[in-house]
Amino acid sequence: MPDYELIPGLYLAPSPAGAYYAASSANPDVSRRILLSLMAEQASPELTAESLPALTGLELAPALEYLHRMQSMNLVQGLREPRRMLDGALEKVLPGILADLAGRNKALLADEQGFYLASHGFHHETAEELAALSADLGTLHQRHQGLISGNLSLQTSAWALISAGGNSEIGFWPLYIGQQRFVLILTGLPNLNQAATVDLVWALAQRYGH
Repeated sequence: MPDYELIPGLYLAPSPAGAYYAASSANPDVSRRILLSLMAEQASPELTAESLPALTGLELAPALEYLHRMQSMNLVQGLREPRRMLDGALEKVLPGILADLAGRNKALLADEQGFYLASHGFHHETAEELAALSADLGTLHQRHQGLISGNLSLQTSAWALISAGGNSEIGFWPLYIGQQRFVLILTGLPNLNQAATVDLVWALAQRYGH
């Protein structure tokens, strides 16, 4: 087994890919548990030989190996300064997060009942109808789960309407937090590899992940 050492003075935080992975499925695994534990805190913890076993639930040597695996998968990152969740209530921070995720396009966050929590760029009536559509897609996905994840071995639950060139015109990205299911709706090509993805999952985890 290779010997791993921690670089002193670093704070452990989810990467955008890690934040999305943590919420992309309701199926628990060790990586999701660690990532959601990180986002249960107000700020990213300092990475030490004492904090890592407590965070992972593993002894130090296997915890170091598992951390290396997560780092190689780009699920976590080490920062020189602690990263903190956005200040303010969820209702206040969501519009700004969605604006960042949308870029020049549009974005919306809906709950599993088909109501939207916040939107950027959509008219109210359109946002209502898209939120309802996202709930229908969730029901459709569950009904055909055996085909999708079984016969086809597809591990994604995202859906999209695509152009003739195969590009997403509008996509529906489920986010599972605790017992809740949300759907991030984005027009155009999605850009989830940004800090706003961490902000979104972190804010939802703080509200609904306990």
